Amino acid sequence: MLSAATVSPLTRRQLLERTTLGFGSLALSSLLNGQHFPAKANAVIQLVQNGGPSQMDLFDPKPTLQKHAGKPLPGGVEIHQPNNVNTLLPCPFEFKKYGQSGMDISEMLPYTARIVDDLTFVRSMHTEHNNHLEALNMLLTCKIFPGRPVMGAWISYALGTENQSLPAYVVLRDPTGYTIGGKQLWANGYLPATYSGVEFSMKGAPVHNLHPPEKQADGAQRATLDLLAKINESHSRQHPGEQELEARIKNFELAARMQLAAGEVLDISKETDATKKLYGIDDPKAGAYGLRCLMARRLVEKGVRFVQVTTSPGQPWDHHNSIKKDMQKIATEVDQGSAALIMDLKSRGLLDSTIVMWAGEFGRLPTTQNGDGRDHNRNAFTIWFAGGGFKKGLIYGETDDFGYKAVVNRVPVPDMIATVLRQLGLDHQKIQYANGGRMETPSDVTVTGAKPVMDLLA
Repeated sequence: MLSAATVSPLTRRQLLERTTLGFGSLALSSLLNGQHFPAKANAVIQLVQNGGPSQMDLFDPKPTLQKHAGKPLPGGVEIHQPNNVNTLLPCPFEFKKYGQSGMDISEMLPYTARIVDDLTFVRSMHTEHNNHLEALNMLLTCKIFPGRPVMGAWISYALGTENQSLPAYVVLRDPTGYTIGGKQLWANGYLPATYSGVEFSMKGAPVHNLHPPEKQADGAQRATLDLLAKINESHSRQHPGEQELEARIKNFELAARMQLAAGEVLDISKETDATKKLYGIDDPKAGAYGLRCLMARRLVEKGVRFVQVTTSPGQPWDHHNSIKKDMQKIATEVDQGSAALIMDLKSRGLLDSTIVMWAGEFGRLPTTQNGDGRDHNRNAFTIWFAGGGFKKGLIYGETDDFGYKAVVNRVPVPDMIATVLRQLGLDHQKIQYANGGRMETPSDVTVTGAKPVMDLLA
């Protein structure tokens, strides 16, 4: 047993971090970094569309592109891959206007067409790189290189958790594999490891390594965990300021609480048949993604702050060729679940307090690649938001006549992140973390000059 002489006195911050299972530190984080504005939302569901969805084939129809199909684009385009040809490729899909907003939606997204009056479309997004991984880093961290925390990690750091038995930040990926970028898409960067995304599995045990491999006697595991907590507390007192150690201890403590909570929140047996049908759970093409969207709703209901949902493995929106044939597959995969999520949240009174964000890392060129595909385009892409105080039925920004560049109300990625944070009651300039002597912010504001796009907000 440790004597009084061997135990150094604790600072207030250390006391908060090492009592009440570490949740005092989360409260302190909130006090130091937290609410700066009245919060319109308390959670985010981020639907990451890996590969670069084509804006002019989904959300941004261009009659001029159709009219001049087969001709060169005046001035050419920024070439990413050498087999891109400066020949305008018409959209192969039919567009119609939907809802009171009159939003144009491609035939590829019939379910999204039903919810347009609940959505905020930003047609004028642009980014800084034409490679997938760099652009994904940009979308999630405001920088093209790895090492910075993603948006979900910053939000977890600033706001903490509303449910002591679940992580603040949960990732729902396809159980068959990772999208490009893998775990880098939910990395904590230089923030303590406790703020990274926690993967929940759609098959088998919801969270890996939570349960002992062999059944134990009643009370044995609880006694073991209690003893481990005491040892951890003594050890951490002797090694103050070791963030990685503290994060691991907190994660182990959270894992113990998750043993019951994670299984319950991911058990959909009590969901109605109507709800399962809404998400297309039994559909062999749309069911897997629909299930992840349903899980996202259930996690937000239980107080999870940030839920990240990814597509099938790889980069399924990456259509360098055969866009007419291949887009059908990924559009069918994500369309029903994405729309069902909005309808379900709305019916339960959760949409107003939840931001849903649908976004890929960049868009596509209006010119042809391999005869029937499109190359990457960092100069223009479309994303949409729903809920959380974003204006409903809004179409914001414009691209040029061919859909190549954002030209009206241009929105850079750091501004988008600053806008999401504002709706959570957070000032992107005031959320700070010391990294090697430099105070970092979610939008890297000193470099990007980011600011919220107030025209998007109700």
